[in-house]
Amino acid sequence: MVIVQRILIRWTNQARGAAEATHRREIPSAFELPPMPDAPLVVHDLLTEERFEYAPTAVVGSHTLPAQLNGLRFKLFGAAVQVVRTLVHAAYPTNRFPGQVFLLQPGEHARYQANFRFSGYSTEWYYEQWTVNIAHKPWRRDVFLTEEIDHEKDERVSLYGGHR
Repeated sequence: MVIVQRILIRWTNQARGAAEATHRREIPSAFELPPMPDAPLVVHDLLTEERFEYAPTAVVGSHTLPAQLNGLRFKLFGAAVQVVRTLVHAAYPTNRFPGQVFLLQPGEHARYQANFRFSGYSTEWYYEQWTVNIAHKPWRRDVFLTEEIDHEKDERVSLYGGHR
């Protein structure tokens, strides 16, 4: 079983200041898992938005492999699971090209972090930060809270200009 927990934090220009950034930093990088369906790939998607004072809303889904989910593709590679970054359109930074992020062996746990500035056809920008926890192991409610992370990739950048 592959378990994916994506924590998405979304905010607008109005929340760019230090006080709002402090609120965003208080959001945990992992949550307890709810009961999950029996499927090759299960996803616990948590969305926290500025407009709802960063209160998380959650959705659980199940998928077959291979699957492409929110900028990442998951596919079996022998007994391992290959996690590949895909293009995220209308977003800054634009230099995140498709490529392998992790090759998770059975029993391993990884964390991927990235952030984006989106504009699309709108004249207003909004920002997202993703923390994606991935486990190639059986479901356990606290799998992302108590397990050591075997692989970690942090691709967060300064979204406002300057250095991060």
